[in-house]
Amino acid sequence: MTAVSPVVKPVSQMRLSPGSAVTIQDVTWEEFESILLELGEKRSLRVAYSKCTLEIMVPLPEHEKPKDLISDIVKILLKKTGQKYEPFGSTTFKRLNTAGVEPDACFYIENYQRMITRRRLEPDDPPPDLAIEMDVTSKTTLNAYEAIAVPQLWIYDNGNLSIYLLRDGNYIKSDMSPTFPNIPLTQIIPATIERAWQVGSVQALEEFEGAIAVANF
Repeated sequence: MTAVSPVVKPVSQMRLSPGSAVTIQDVTWEEFESILLELGEKRSLRVAYSKCTLEIMVPLPEHEKPKDLISDIVKILLKKTGQKYEPFGSTTFKRLNTAGVEPDACFYIENYQRMITRRRLEPDDPPPDLAIEMDVTSKTTLNAYEAIAVPQLWIYDNGNLSIYLLRDGNYIKSDMSPTFPNIPLTQIIPATIERAWQVGSVQALEEFEGAIAVANF
């Protein structure tokens, strides 16, 4: 009987269409690190790794527009509330031998000063204070973010914004964000995104900024 050898191809040769996702089981940490190197930094796809499972996904336009809008809304609110920040986009955050994630967007707020000069993450750097995920192509792996200990995670999914706060190593769902107390984010962010699909992102953000300017938060 002829033995059959498995076909091995580099991950970079995979051709995934927008909106698709691939899950690969039994991936070691060393393999995950090698795949990140192989894929390189300049790529459109996103990866997530937790419990030896690797997920590779390719965003849709339906994913990118809300991501940019929420990032812009966060910046507007940080400016209004007098908080400084450093945006770190889709940087890859890792906990050795455990998990790796690439948020759709993220911000250092409490730790912004420490991160101002960073061109690359250093081993002892803290996780971002706020991470943002769009659950369009796939569902966010909460336990990966718990392992990396991101204090606050926002997930936008099908017109709904969920806020998760890290408490004793696990996420609890919250109606409010401690970064923006008393601001009804779960209402105003989905409304602004829906408005952007109707009138465009620029006008929707202008309307949002105008409303925030006169709001008594």
